[in-house]
Amino acid sequence: MAANTGESLDINGFSASIKLVPRSRALREQIREQAEIAATQFDASRQFDKADLEGAASAVLAELGQPEAFLGWTMVMLASAVWREQVMAAEFDRRLLLLPGAIAMSSEYAVRAKHLGYRILPIEETQAVLESLVGGEVDAIVGLASLDVLEKAIDHTLWFGLPCIGLPLLEETFDRREDGVIANSSTDAFDSDWLREMIELPHVAANRAPPSYIHLLRTANGIFEPDELDRLAPRKHATVDFAALIGDAASLIDPIAGTEAIGYDVLARGGKHSRPFIVLAVYDAMTGGHGSRAGAHRHLASLPDAIKRASLSIETFHKASLVHDDIEDDDPYRYGEPTIHRRFGVPVAINVGDYLIGLGYSVVSRETRTLGADVVGDIINRLSEAHLRLAEGQGAELLWRDSRDKRLSTQDALRIYELKTAPAFEAALLTGLRLAGPIDDYLEPIGRFARALGTAFQIVNDLGDWQPQSHNKRIAGGDIIGGRPTLLWALALEALKGKARKELEALVADGPTGEDSVRRIRELYLEAKVFDKAGELIEQCEVSAREVADTLKPLELRRLLLNLIAIVLKRPV
Repeated sequence: MAANTGESLDINGFSASIKLVPRSRALREQIREQAEIAATQFDASRQFDKADLEGAASAVLAELGQPEAFLGWTMVMLASAVWREQVMAAEFDRRLLLLPGAIAMSSEYAVRAKHLGYRILPIEETQAVLESLVGGEVDAIVGLASLDVLEKAIDHTLWFGLPCIGLPLLEETFDRREDGVIANSSTDAFDSDWLREMIELPHVAANRAPPSYIHLLRTANGIFEPDELDRLAPRKHATVDFAALIGDAASLIDPIAGTEAIGYDVLARGGKHSRPFIVLAVYDAMTGGHGSRAGAHRHLASLPDAIKRASLSIETFHKASLVHDDIEDDDPYRYGEPTIHRRFGVPVAINVGDYLIGLGYSVVSRETRTLGADVVGDIINRLSEAHLRLAEGQGAELLWRDSRDKRLSTQDALRIYELKTAPAFEAALLTGLRLAGPIDDYLEPIGRFARALGTAFQIVNDLGDWQPQSHNKRIAGGDIIGGRPTLLWALALEALKGKARKELEALVADGPTGEDSVRRIRELYLEAKVFDKAGELIEQCEVSAREVADTLKPLELRRLLLNLIAIVLKRPV
């Protein structure tokens, strides 16, 4: 066993599970060196996940006789060592340097990085960072941030396969504003020589290329760029300036062109495009996996339009359901912008949703000659079946919402989730499979996988509903305020007894709108331990989904499904 530096774990009464940055430079060097040795056991050309990193990091700390409280910091060091070769494979002008805003543009590090060709962004500018990653401008990341931010980044870099090396700030030596932005920092706030070393890593062509989904994700997003969208699904009418469609201005345009203009704007605006990505990624996995390997951008540049249009169709159905859901729930915002029915009225919004449904079917059916009538017929059958099941699930939710009896069992809640969420995942998976070949052998296991993944995804959303999102103008507890049936509600009803249950039922019956009532509901939920129980159900669904994925071939498909589980079921914090 390597020598212990003797640095004691002084956490001033906090739980030992808190993730700490080692205080002394000597210990940081020792852990970093041991992490680099452990990194040699990883094959960066193969897929690995956060659990692999966590296990290896735990082994590093055990070897050094150090506490698990340093696990997060050690994972960052380990991941950086694993990815170093791949970062070096990226040319300087394809690297992104992320720095705290307080030092991002004026420090010697930014000046040197800019001279080398780096793109530089403050790490707090989340949207700009995401646009750089998804937009195709970046192939590798060098980051300086708090340990918490870097640990979260591991999830995304493992999913995308985007190489990233990071250096955690020393928590005691920087100031953070109330909104979390770093307001003051200095060279004492981090190991400055390590940051210089990371920035100066030379460009060296790599012999190995890790599997990466970033190019497939970029392709999925590219489908919805205005020019590409118009090319894949040509408009029947002249392009209308959507910005002019406000209030009475809508009456000044061609009324026939107006529906098309609103529909295309709905498609192009907002969303992660996860369903189109799934179609593309499954098709790619079944046809050799070239879209997730070296040279993926060149391979995907020749992707047939028929495949892109099938991916596009999935998103049109999804966006149509969102327009209709927003009406049914009277949601004021979607993607941080006013919803269609709030902007143009309910009748127009209903019609736009119907238009998108028709567009989705037409985009697929036009490829009959290219794909073959049997393939197109199978895809349309799957889409229509998913559409029907989704409507059944949404109908069950609406009938419950509007009923006097607010009792709900966990089984009823889970059944609604299966109907509302699983069909979309299943349709996307089966569409990608059918584009590549026959699917009879996949129908049953993919159905089970989609049910497990979809149900867990909806539970994750339930938990996320209690986390306010300023970028989407969403308040905490929106589901309970809107009267929507959730698993959390069902779990609370089953766990609470007597006065507590009656109080909860009365709060919901009165239609909670104030902060005090929502806060009290949260307290009752905590008393019923519904958040913990929901987490346990997510874990059960995850196990079920993994068991299915482990049985499927080829390897590229299994790897994709396991990665979908990891990213789709990422818990809110």
